[in-house]
Amino acid sequence: MTRIFSGVKPTGHLTLGNYLGAVRQWAEVDQHRADALFSIVDLHALTVDHDPGRVRRLSKQAATLLLASGLDPEACTVFVQSHVDEHARLSYLLECVATDGEMRRMIQYKEKSARERERGGSVRLSLLTYPVLMAADILAYGADEVPVGDDQTQHVELSRDLAVRFNQRYGHTFVVPRATPPAVAARVMDLQDPASKMGKSHDSGAGIVYLLDEPDVVRKKILRAVTDSGTEVEYDREAKAGVSNLLEILAACEGGNPEGLSGVYESYGALKRATAEAVVELLAPPQKRHKELVADPAYVEEVLRRGAERAREMAKPTVDAAYRAIGLLPPT
Repeated sequence: MTRIFSGVKPTGHLTLGNYLGAVRQWAEVDQHRADALFSIVDLHALTVDHDPGRVRRLSKQAATLLLASGLDPEACTVFVQSHVDEHARLSYLLECVATDGEMRRMIQYKEKSARERERGGSVRLSLLTYPVLMAADILAYGADEVPVGDDQTQHVELSRDLAVRFNQRYGHTFVVPRATPPAVAARVMDLQDPASKMGKSHDSGAGIVYLLDEPDVVRKKILRAVTDSGTEVEYDREAKAGVSNLLEILAACEGGNPEGLSGVYESYGALKRATAEAVVELLAPPQKRHKELVADPAYVEEVLRRGAERAREMAKPTVDAAYRAIGLLPPT
């Protein structure tokens, strides 16, 4: 059976972009067609300055929202990354296979380290090496597929490279994974800056729809979305980035395609109103279920405990095999 792995980083509240770009597909498709693991990758949240209490709160919230969005612990494995030691164990072995040049070419490191240098500072070493930890997340489970947005495909390519290199040097140990991006709304853009991804850790939330935003807040944010010059509602990512973003969101909510919505709406205002109502309707069920789960924290904790046990059972044989293959003496 095909095995898939993906995760969410608890660095901010989950957004509409997270839902349309990943989580909805996990719930509606991936958990039913494959042996699926979905992780709250909390170790990745430590690569930047952070409040420990906030990381814990966001980790719990992310787990609750994944369940509220339809992930079924009987159909898939939901767990917290740091609860399974095999991630960290394998990460160091892969650091011994990766190269300094590969790490320094990773986009997030290049961008964030450049910004810090401009301020006269320096980033944490973990920001340089965390793509190797991401590779360990994937390779530990023998994942065939990694459903990710297009901004994360570089990390999956690194996982592929490290798996191939390890297998060639030390004997076949890892499955070589592949990225499987969703077809529509793979990258939802910020409503106030259509050139930037709708990211959950932005300082300003004006252009971000969070999964737990109240309906009136959702409507206000979408009605205030940046559009473009002209008046025609047509799909053109280059010439009409703002309108195209709204069309992609609306199409993803309704299960259509953005090109097919070109010319359907007479004005930008009509498009915004239709998109706002579609998003409100889309988010209503997971928001309702989230309230129910918050009232039953013991259930979420039990799901995470059982998920970690199951994940550990899956990962340990592969990681143990990697330790033997690379030349480490097994414990007696």
